[in-house]
Amino acid sequence: MTPSKCPGPLRRREFLQVGALALGGLSLPQVLAARSAAGSSEDTSVILLYLHGGPSQLETYDLKPEAPSDYRSVFDPIPTNVPGMEICELFPRQARIADKFSLVRSLHHDVTIHSDGGIVVLTGKRPTQLDPTSQSKSEHPDFGSIASKSRAMGDCPMPPYVAIPRQTYMTQPTYLGEHHRAFQIGDPSRPNYEPPQLKLVPGVDGQLLSQRGRLLTAFDRWRRGVDLHGQVDATDRFRQRALQLLTRPEVAGAFDLEAEDERLRDRYGRHLWGQGCLLARRLAEAGTAVVSLYINTPKNGPDFTNWDDHVLNAGRPGHFGNFMRTRLPYLDEALSALIEDIYLRGLDKKILVLVLGEFGRTPRIRRNKDGVGRDHWPQAYTALVSGGGLRMGQVVGATNDKAEYPTERPYTPQDLLATVYRHLGIDPSQSFNDFAGRPVPILSEGKPIPELV
Repeated sequence: MTPSKCPGPLRRREFLQVGALALGGLSLPQVLAARSAAGSSEDTSVILLYLHGGPSQLETYDLKPEAPSDYRSVFDPIPTNVPGMEICELFPRQARIADKFSLVRSLHHDVTIHSDGGIVVLTGKRPTQLDPTSQSKSEHPDFGSIASKSRAMGDCPMPPYVAIPRQTYMTQPTYLGEHHRAFQIGDPSRPNYEPPQLKLVPGVDGQLLSQRGRLLTAFDRWRRGVDLHGQVDATDRFRQRALQLLTRPEVAGAFDLEAEDERLRDRYGRHLWGQGCLLARRLAEAGTAVVSLYINTPKNGPDFTNWDDHVLNAGRPGHFGNFMRTRLPYLDEALSALIEDIYLRGLDKKILVLVLGEFGRTPRIRRNKDGVGRDHWPQAYTALVSGGGLRMGQVVGATNDKAEYPTERPYTPQDLLATVYRHLGIDPSQSFNDFAGRPVPILSEGKPIPELV
């Protein structure tokens, strides 16, 4: 009998094809190698619902029903199960579980541009040159990339930073390296969804990959005898981690929404917001440090644009309240299901949910021949936080009678980020070197919000 031909070690080119994760062209072994820096090993996660465009505080969580007609919300407030806390009438499901979240109504900064405001909120750094075209890019990494860099890999094969369906356009990993960019996984509400980055290339199955992995390990053990700098040991570790990510069932299982009860999937909503939140919970539960949801117009959902509710948003005439009346119930459905699910599973200390945009909206309503809307307003906006072992069921801070600016306990994006880093077990005074080799602290200002911690 002719012996079967040994396939031999997987060539470097083949391995890069198998392990590619579509992260700036870097291979999975390179990504994992660069993410090996020691840092916090806390088993905690953050789920960010980023409401790009800047949701109106007056139409969501800081309604002013007694304000003059040109200022007050176009919606009515409703009571919640927390005495004294009122929110928008289009949030009935959140109203029933308000004891499981807190509102920070006194956030503020001074950047009125979408991209630059987003940079301030997500990185804690103010851009050196503000770009009125809203196409500016961050000079510093956002907190997801920081978590990717700071959190030790440990034994968890999950990617540390995941974006659903894609990452925010204004942030980038910058001097941390492309390997700390968010792992983009597409739209999980699509029929037969599979994250494309976890697929093996055609013709390569998991069994063959594992066999070749063992051959590579044996070959590298032989090469260690002539390795003078320990490079083979490191390469071997990250190659094995790449094989784990591509072959270990718990990784594929975390992305498998079909494993969830159909009634729970219905409860979240069969749309991008709902299924995105459900997948975010699964990934956070499995060990991903940061999951961000950055959703504008879903392909299979309501065409409601983003949250930039000025006149002629996306070129559409009309009343911004009509757009919000379509949009807000989807957020209410998905967010309330996410919060309830986290608490029912006992994950409320492990997972912190954060909901906010880059700023709020002008207190005074603008009207012209094209419609009715509110413009950009960073001087006062609200964030919702839930879980994370924080103090829930409260309103932190307050704005004046027209929601123009904070009047009690004003806080900044840096304070909120310091709270997030505390939950992730990351010291925000830690520094990373920029491209010039200069140390840059994660946060140069800001402290955790005391009412929450």
